[in-house]
Amino acid sequence: MRKSGKILVLGGTGAMGVYLVPELVEMGYTVDVVSLDDLHCCDPKLNYIVGNAMDDAYVEKLLENGYDACVDFMIYPTQRFEKRASMFLSSLKHYIYLSSYRVYADKQTPITESAPRLLDVSTDQRFLQSDDYSLKKARGEDILRQSGKTNWTAVRPAITYSKRRFQLITLEGITFVDRALNGKKVLVPKEALDKQATMTWAGDVGKMIARLVLNKAAYGECYTVSTSEHHTWGEIAEYYKKLIGLEIVPVDKETFLKVIQPDPENYSDRWQLEYDRFFDRVVDNSKILKITGLAQSDLTRLYDGLKKELTALKSDVEWNTGSAQVNGRMDEYFKNHN
Repeated sequence: MRKSGKILVLGGTGAMGVYLVPELVEMGYTVDVVSLDDLHCCDPKLNYIVGNAMDDAYVEKLLENGYDACVDFMIYPTQRFEKRASMFLSSLKHYIYLSSYRVYADKQTPITESAPRLLDVSTDQRFLQSDDYSLKKARGEDILRQSGKTNWTAVRPAITYSKRRFQLITLEGITFVDRALNGKKVLVPKEALDKQATMTWAGDVGKMIARLVLNKAAYGECYTVSTSEHHTWGEIAEYYKKLIGLEIVPVDKETFLKVIQPDPENYSDRWQLEYDRFFDRVVDNSKILKITGLAQSDLTRLYDGLKKELTALKSDVEWNTGSAQVNGRMDEYFKNHN
C-alpha cells in the first residue's frame, strides 16, 4: 500500500540515511532531507535542504512546514535534548529518535529490548558522570519516556555499515580500509577478537526504520534495529582480509589505546572498547521483524553486504583521505616494531 505524508529527515545523507531516504520516497512519502551536504534530486517527492540541524531556531522554523514525522539522525548533548524533544513531540505526529544498541549492558545474551542498560546498572562513577555516546542515547530515551507523550519511537541500531561507513572493533573504515587498500597493516586489540559482534547492512536498516514511520503500533516503543547474524571480530577481520587484503596485528588493549587515543584524559575510545566491543553483542531481532513484516531471510548476509559495498568503494577516489593522526601513529608504531 502506498503511503502518504510529509517526512523530515535530519542528517539524512549519512550511512543509514542514504538508504532510508529512497526507501521512504519509494513508499510514497514526500521527504525533505536537511544536512550540510549540497545535494540535488529531480524527484519532486524528494528535496535536499542545506542547513544546520543543530540550530534550534532553524529547526523550529523548519517545523512550521507541517511535517507528519521526523527521523532524526543527529547526536545531541543530553542538556540540549530536552528542549529539542519537546519541540518535536509538540509539532509532529511521529518522532523517530536514533538511539543505539550501545545502551545495553553486558547482562543478557541474546539482547532483547528489555535487556538492562548501562545507564541503569553501571557502577563506574567516572563513566556515569560523563555524557558518553551510550549514556547520552539512553538519557535521550528517558527524556522521551518522561515527556508525557507517546508519539515517539526510539530505534537502537547495532553496528551499521554502508559505503559511507565501515567498522572493525573501534576503528573506522577511513583508517583501516584506507590502510588495507594501500598495503599497510592495522593494529587491533587482541582482547576483542573472540567477542561476538553484530553488523547490519544500512540498506536493511533503512527498510526497517521506514516501516516504523507513522506506524501507530510503534509509538512509545524501543526497537533494536538489526540482523540476528553475528560473528567474532576475528571472523569479521577475515572477511575484510578476503575482500580488501586487510592484515591485522593484534596487540594488548593498552598498546592499542595509546596509538588510537594517546590523550589519557580522553576516555571515549576506552569506554567504547570496555563497554561495548569487549561485550558479546548477539541480538534477538524478533521485535523489529514482527512489526515491519520482514524475516531474517530478507536481510543481507554480512559477507555479501561487505563485498557489495567494498567492491563499489574501490573506485571511489574520495576514499583516499585516511585519518591522518591515527594513520601516522600506526605508521610510527610499525616503524619502531619491525
